[in-house]
Amino acid sequence: MRIANWLLAVLLVLVMALAASAQTPAKHDMTFADLIAMHRVSDPQISPDGKMVAYAVATPDLEANRNASNIWVVPVEGGASRQITRSGHDKRPRWSPDGMRIAFLSDRDGTPQVYTIWLAGGEASKTSNLSTGADNELWSPDGKTIAFVSGVYPDCKDDDCNRKRNEEKDKSKVKARIYEKLLYRHWTQWWDGTRSHLFVQPVEGGPARDLTPGADYDVPPFSLEGPEAIAFSPDSRELCFTANTDKEEALSTNNDLFTVRIAGDTPPKRITTNPGADWGPVYSPDRKWIAYRAQLTAGYESDRWRLMLYDRESGKQFNLTESIDRSVDSYAWTPDSKTIYFNSEDKAQEPVFAINVALGSSVRTILPNSFNPEFAVSPDGKTLVFTRTNMTMPAEVFASDSQGVQVRKLTSHNDERLAQINLTAPETIWFAGAEGTQVEGLLLRPPNIDSSKKYPMLLAIHGGPQGAWGDNWGYRWNPQVFAAPGYVVLMINPRGSTGYGQKLVAEISGDWGGKVVTDLMNGVDFAIAKYPFIDGSRLAAAGGSYGGYMIDWLESQSKGRFKCLISHAGPYNTISMYATEELWFEDWEFKGTPWNNPELYEKWNPSRFAADFAKYKTPTLVIGGEMDFRIPYTQELEFFSALQRQGVPSKLVLFPDEGHWVLKPLNSELWYKTFLDWLATYLK
Repeated sequence: MRIANWLLAVLLVLVMALAASAQTPAKHDMTFADLIAMHRVSDPQISPDGKMVAYAVATPDLEANRNASNIWVVPVEGGASRQITRSGHDKRPRWSPDGMRIAFLSDRDGTPQVYTIWLAGGEASKTSNLSTGADNELWSPDGKTIAFVSGVYPDCKDDDCNRKRNEEKDKSKVKARIYEKLLYRHWTQWWDGTRSHLFVQPVEGGPARDLTPGADYDVPPFSLEGPEAIAFSPDSRELCFTANTDKEEALSTNNDLFTVRIAGDTPPKRITTNPGADWGPVYSPDRKWIAYRAQLTAGYESDRWRLMLYDRESGKQFNLTESIDRSVDSYAWTPDSKTIYFNSEDKAQEPVFAINVALGSSVRTILPNSFNPEFAVSPDGKTLVFTRTNMTMPAEVFASDSQGVQVRKLTSHNDERLAQINLTAPETIWFAGAEGTQVEGLLLRPPNIDSSKKYPMLLAIHGGPQGAWGDNWGYRWNPQVFAAPGYVVLMINPRGSTGYGQKLVAEISGDWGGKVVTDLMNGVDFAIAKYPFIDGSRLAAAGGSYGGYMIDWLESQSKGRFKCLISHAGPYNTISMYATEELWFEDWEFKGTPWNNPELYEKWNPSRFAADFAKYKTPTLVIGGEMDFRIPYTQELEFFSALQRQGVPSKLVLFPDEGHWVLKPLNSELWYKTFLDWLATYLK
């Protein structure tokens, strides 16, 4: 009887285990379908009472071929998230000073405008109504005014003038573009004669007023990322903004800070004169200071960003982080105005730090060994909220106390899907690059790897060239999707990479195909020697932007070592690349123009070695966007023509509706499929 009971118990345990396993779906390797289904969490904003966090969630909509974005809130102490907008067109949540409402941007009616919604519920109401739209909305501290920017014609005195002019342009059958100055197009848009001006408008109704009327400059200048470019003073009487007033914008990084009274009774006042870039004012709560960040070298967009202080009484400026060999990204004051929190790339992570204003260089690490791209400080200074991400987790909202302890995860928008996917964490490698410099790489193994077998390897090369691979989740170049079919993915941070000190950043300029190649190839050799499961005879390389340049360069210089190559938006001809828009970049990187320093342009020109393509015939996939004004798509055409004329197996993929990046979900699907098909053809 005892034996029978024992057998019955064993059988019962087995049945329960089988039932549990049947309910738990088996994990699968990462696919594009998984990637495109992920929710994209960003822009955490803490409420004035410190109890709630508002944030944006964007989810790709394949049918509409765009990302649908809405506003959510979550309690700081934990609990269920709540969606408060549902149009799929909403972003940039900003709390009202009383915490009762949230302002946000939405193009739900076609033109982006400022909307507000009560936290208690109800429908959102439109606050701004300019025909030219709105961006960069901000509440005044007294809650009476909202500031925003809008692209207007500088000579127009009112919105009716702007509306009529745009209607006339739309009706005209002649679409010719005529220019007499540079920066006639930028990123993905042709200049249409408008300028982004700074406006204020009463929250409860009333006309919007232009605080920069007639200005022939943009507020703010174009920026891919960085802290907020506009700020209210604590007494709500003044705005500080970022602008570049130089006439030759295509040659200038000279952004400065200006202040202007909300009353609009005086013209804007320039408060910085640094020849490099000044950006991102943040007033101290005690009204004494404006914190901002600055690059001190004119024309050098990859100079180190220093954290600066402007004394509002004396007009003097102070450099807080000159002794810290890292670039400051974003920053926030504590309520006592004694400390500033900031985040900064540090190797493959982005920690949050704190600096004592009085002591200057006294820096403490608050959130170490993690990638925290966005953060905010509660008004009472007791809580930090931030987004955190790594290569196995898309960004989610987290919180901690002011010292970075008691870290807790507040949102879980992607947890359910992630639990169904085989993901591998990156491994860090360090090796000797050119001149013995220590270089870091991140290596991702294929899921469920059998270490007794050999696997092909993909070398992924980042863009910039002043950029870096970090331990964070990506959507445009996701290494988990690359690794899933059975590839080792190697991501190296060579010369030019940020987060390792300004010397490493600076050593790429004027040396695009020099020490960086040694760094990359030494990393490949090191990985092959260290990991016996890497098949050194089956290598591929891929890169975008500067990474694409490096692919074009390796087409001849790697001498056939790679089985295939993939170049996305890569500069192929350094001479014709001078058709780019931000010419200060070319002038700095190649130490002049193509006509006054032709030797350096030719030295690192991949097209100069086109005759060697026929020697190695490395199969090459070439990808670009026709709306890419940073790397004009004619670079892809030139490269592809040279490959085809010499019988190199090659394919050209152009997206007429994309710029430097492929952003639309269906286009991204084709991008990944073509990318992986190319690897499979030549590596498996």
